[in-house]
Amino acid sequence: MTAALSVHNRFFNSNTPENLSRKQLRISEKNHNPGFEINARSSKSTHLRKKQARGSKVAVETKAQNFNHTRALQELVGSGSMDRALYLFEKMNCVDTFLWNVMIRGFVDNGLLREAINFYHRMVCEGFRADYFTYPFVIKACTGLLSLVDGEKVHAKLVKCGLDLDVYVCNSVIVMYMKLECVECAERVFDEMLVRDLVSWNSMIGGYCRVGDGLSSLIFFKEMQKYGMKHDRFSLISGLGASSTVGCLKCGKEIHCQVIRSGLEMDFMVQTSLLDMYGKCGKVDYAERVFNRIFPRSIIAWNAMIGGYVLNARFLESFSCLKKMKEVDKLNPDHITMINLLPSCTQLGALLGGKSIHGYAIRKGFLPHLVLETALIDMYGVCGELKKAEQIFEIITGKNLVSWNAMIAAYVQNGQNKDAMKLFLDLWSKPLIPDAITFATLLPAYAEIATLSEGMQIHALITKLGLVSNTFISNSVVYMYTKCGDLQTARIIFGGILCKDVVSWNVIIMAHAIHGLGKFSIQLFSEMRNKGIKPNGSTFLSLLSSCSISGLVDEGWNYFNSMRKEYGIDPGIEHYGCMIDLLGRTRNLDLAKRFIEEMPLVPTARIWGSLLTASRKNNDIVSAEFAARHVLSLTHDNTGSYVLLSNMYAEAGRWEDVERIKGIMVKEGLEKTTSYSSFEKNGKTHWFINQDRTHSENYMIYNVLDILLRKIGEDIYIHNVSKFNPSSLLKKMAKSPEHHSVRLAISFGLISTTIGNPVLVRNNTRICEDCHNAVKKISKITKRELIVRDPKVFHHFRNGCCSCGDYW
Repeated sequence: MTAALSVHNRFFNSNTPENLSRKQLRISEKNHNPGFEINARSSKSTHLRKKQARGSKVAVETKAQNFNHTRALQELVGSGSMDRALYLFEKMNCVDTFLWNVMIRGFVDNGLLREAINFYHRMVCEGFRADYFTYPFVIKACTGLLSLVDGEKVHAKLVKCGLDLDVYVCNSVIVMYMKLECVECAERVFDEMLVRDLVSWNSMIGGYCRVGDGLSSLIFFKEMQKYGMKHDRFSLISGLGASSTVGCLKCGKEIHCQVIRSGLEMDFMVQTSLLDMYGKCGKVDYAERVFNRIFPRSIIAWNAMIGGYVLNARFLESFSCLKKMKEVDKLNPDHITMINLLPSCTQLGALLGGKSIHGYAIRKGFLPHLVLETALIDMYGVCGELKKAEQIFEIITGKNLVSWNAMIAAYVQNGQNKDAMKLFLDLWSKPLIPDAITFATLLPAYAEIATLSEGMQIHALITKLGLVSNTFISNSVVYMYTKCGDLQTARIIFGGILCKDVVSWNVIIMAHAIHGLGKFSIQLFSEMRNKGIKPNGSTFLSLLSSCSISGLVDEGWNYFNSMRKEYGIDPGIEHYGCMIDLLGRTRNLDLAKRFIEEMPLVPTARIWGSLLTASRKNNDIVSAEFAARHVLSLTHDNTGSYVLLSNMYAEAGRWEDVERIKGIMVKEGLEKTTSYSSFEKNGKTHWFINQDRTHSENYMIYNVLDILLRKIGEDIYIHNVSKFNPSSLLKKMAKSPEHHSVRLAISFGLISTTIGNPVLVRNNTRICEDCHNAVKKISKITKRELIVRDPKVFHHFRNGCCSCGDYW
């Protein structure tokens, strides 16, 4: 022991801390202590075990912490607290694809679609691989934003990743393309799928239905069954919607049978789809049967039934249905009910009912609502309350194209054609592109007041937008050219219509009618029947107008009698009006009066106006007074009736009656419409009024007119002077008809056009008898076709004759 101590002392004395480093100390301990290395190894092993134990504990703690964070993140996302979820996500250390998907899904579910797409791009940039759970949510975000560009980028990315074969992902892509109306892209994705499930087929069937292609939707519906895929409720609902779109009752009935076999006839959504289908296919009685089996009935079912009545012009029944809904099921109307009912008010002219609906919508807080406000514009426009329609249009926020179309239609329906054209020009300053409805609504306005060059410009715009193949638009273009006086172009466009419908034939028949070519109208009617087109009430109105304008009395009676006998069409008030015109040509006014008395319909101002015109042509003052009394009892502000009756009194020398009529007009605040005529030269319209001397070429116009009057044998001031009071004859001579606006416009047209070309003049009032006779003679001596358009017909003057047969 002493020896051991001496050794220890020697070591300790010779190696003091001042002279020994830690490394040297370890070496010394190894050299002078044999058990030191073993002890050191044992200590190191113990240390490693402790370290491993501590590491394992930390790993467990970290794993638990990550689990808690993940669960907390999911809870925050589920509650919609995306700001707090994003903060927690940024603090997490171990982030994987699953957590990125949780965040992307959260953004989508909470409507933060752009944020979802940006988060996806960040995920890719940070090196995380998107999987088949990521892309459906990103695609849904692109769909919600209506961003085709983003959608196509994501589609390209998933193709590179090899996920374009995943059924779940492909179904999302199909839905996106269908909602963005890229039907061809959706078809391509569907065709390239190796495996398709029911969702794939439903996406295509529902997508076609959504874009309005009901035929393709039904084709896919049948193909799905052909390939052995069993339909579900969504397939059936889409199939019924497609049947509604194309109006295919047979297909709708077949799907109804499949509904029954599938045991889904009590499914509420299916029942509502059946109601909608039968209503749109014109089978209201079938819809009523389905409706009566629904229990309990919700507001959706009632709305569908009301809509079915409206679509089938059973407007009174739509209001009865509303009453039952409130009394039987104690349900209050919602905004959809209001939207469905407003067309009934529109068609019935029930302004008070429409105002009541408007007031109810305000009280219930349904406004603002874009669709409801648009329906109100339409109702007020048709009912003549243009100011109300304008007020609603002004306060609409986020106007869409339907709103603009409704307001344009309101202007056109109320004769405010210039305002309609102005509103159309304003539309071009908005991020909206006019569609077929816009042009079909606007073209009648162009037809009434636009010149031929303006009509050609609007036609060029329609062609540029690729709408010329639309039959609806082509019909309106034919009408526009007809009213602008270019019948030849109207014929060419009609010949180019690939799918001519009954409206196409009605328009071209009427086109020849207003140009005094009644025999051509009859030929077109025969051709129409040979093509298998069934005529309707408008067809016969065009035909009867042709016979009336062209004086084809026998033919007119034949067509009138055949309406009910051969085609089961009850004549309307306009048809009876044409027959009064025809009877006026026979000079049998007693028969015309008896015809009116025996009418099954209540005579309107239009009917009595036709009798008044016939009385004027037959110079029968008694009948004229009889007709005028009825006209003025219905329309107190009918200036034309007062003026026509006054002229008849003047021609008969009944000056006291003339003054009496003038007194009535003054008392009623009525003024005679200022007559004006227009002629278009090089795209510019030149306007003339009676005795006009303001034109820049005034001197040349009057010289030409004086030469023409001398050549036709009209001496100045020598006209039908019997219509003037002798005491005021000198005053009237200063306003004699040789300087009426029609003659001035024709004189200007003759010096402004190439010899041999026709001259087209537009007049806003009925051409007077003196001017009518004068223009016939001018056409003969100039050997030119002179065309005068008045509010009713085109007078084609050729070789001293007029196409109206001197009856207008």
